[in-house]
Amino acid sequence: MEMLQYDFMQRAFCAGGLIAIIASVLGVYLMLRRQALMADMLSHVSLAGVAAGAYLNWNPTLSGFLTAVVGAVAVEYVRRSYKTYSEISVAIIMVGGLSTAVVLMSLNKSISKSFTSYLFGSVVAVDQTQLVLMAAVTVIGGLFFFLLRRPLYQMTFDEETARVSGLPVGLISMMFSVLTGMIVAAAMPVVGVLLVSSLIVLPASLAIRIASRFSAALLLAVGIGLTGVFAGLTASYQLSLPPGGTIALVLLALLLIGVGLKKAVRFVRSKSSHVAAADTEMHTYGPIPRLSGDSHNH
Repeated sequence: MEMLQYDFMQRAFCAGGLIAIIASVLGVYLMLRRQALMADMLSHVSLAGVAAGAYLNWNPTLSGFLTAVVGAVAVEYVRRSYKTYSEISVAIIMVGGLSTAVVLMSLNKSISKSFTSYLFGSVVAVDQTQLVLMAAVTVIGGLFFFLLRRPLYQMTFDEETARVSGLPVGLISMMFSVLTGMIVAAAMPVVGVLLVSSLIVLPASLAIRIASRFSAALLLAVGIGLTGVFAGLTASYQLSLPPGGTIALVLLALLLIGVGLKKAVRFVRSKSSHVAAADTEMHTYGPIPRLSGDSHNH
């Protein structure tokens, strides 16, 4: 394809593919653990780190990455303090991260324009440092989800039982939160702070809705994520649209189409079952198919 002749598009597809794989897997776990808003919260914390890095003349990408990791650790500690109302931790850290970012941006107005790429994503402007960071996060995340797949599975569906069985739930949960922060920070150049949750939540939302098994949901989420990112990048190049927003819209369209098709299939099956039920008569011992040669003289 013509667009793949350009270096920036090659980097964009590599970056998008890497993040789509690991973010989609993370999304399934976050959805099942009822922590979908965690991605949004950590993206705002990461934005505060980017603002701090720009203000202090540090590398904004690295400062945002480290801040997201620190925010993930903070969330875990606050969550343990509010066990009954664990969602409060998300609100508290999000407010802190967003307000810090706004204040730091106001202190240096010259950096405000460069923040557009962080807010909405600029995957076609991904540099070599960001690409290496994404690759490292993908490898670390892949190893984490593979090596701890059984403990994570138990914790996802029944954390109390996992704790009673002797699993180090606190440590694994902390590691999971840190990895979430790393993935969110790495995904920011692809879709931006405002849309980062779309890349994590939307593929998982569709996969969970139509998959019958947990492993199938993971594979399906990865496939949906890759399809959305590659289709979004292609449409963005062909139509001169913002890549981050285009990717998010494609993923949303896939979700709506997938849910619509599932409902249509369910409707057709229900109609078929009604037709089958009309061709049977209820006997004392259950439904008996009515054959063409049956006589009703008993």
